Amino acid sequence: MNPWIVLLRGINVGGRNILPMADLVDLLGELGCTNIKTYIQSGNVVLCSPEKNAAILKKKIEDGIASRFSLDPLVLVLSSNQLVSAIEANPFPDATVEPATLHFFFLSDISADYDDSVMHSLCAPNERFRLVGTVFYLLAPDGIGRSRLAANAEKKLGVASTARNYRTIDKLLQLIAELPKN
Repeated sequence: MNPWIVLLRGINVGGRNILPMADLVDLLGELGCTNIKTYIQSGNVVLCSPEKNAAILKKKIEDGIASRFSLDPLVLVLSSNQLVSAIEANPFPDATVEPATLHFFFLSDISADYDDSVMHSLCAPNERFRLVGTVFYLLAPDGIGRSRLAANAEKKLGVASTARNYRTIDKLLQLIAELPKN
């Protein structure tokens, strides 16, 4: 069984796109996944699957959610190595002491539209950011809800993404560590 992190975007937000985690766990179990653990209600899942290919697992999950719940959220599937690499590549390690201010935007693909000057034009004076591969890191000390850069990052990157703060990233890492080893 292979460990995976599944991130869903745009579910259970503001009373829309309701997908109870218990129902998602049931669906994932029917897809052959085991040791399924969710974290908060916003689509953070760690699990084991016999599937070795992230793209195939992603497609199965997307199809299952569409069929059962008539929802079409962005689904990203990361290996535990990808999560660890994202944490290790964090250009703002000192910011982890304030985990709600540091955000990881996981991109569905490499950004071909990235323009550093455009991002700087949206950046508040106390914000910092960096794009590393398929992760856009944003340090927003005044909060992500007030950040023009956060509000426009996906559009300016030209790639679908889903963001998590460092507190969530750290919890997902803990949950992955708790999964049984093969």
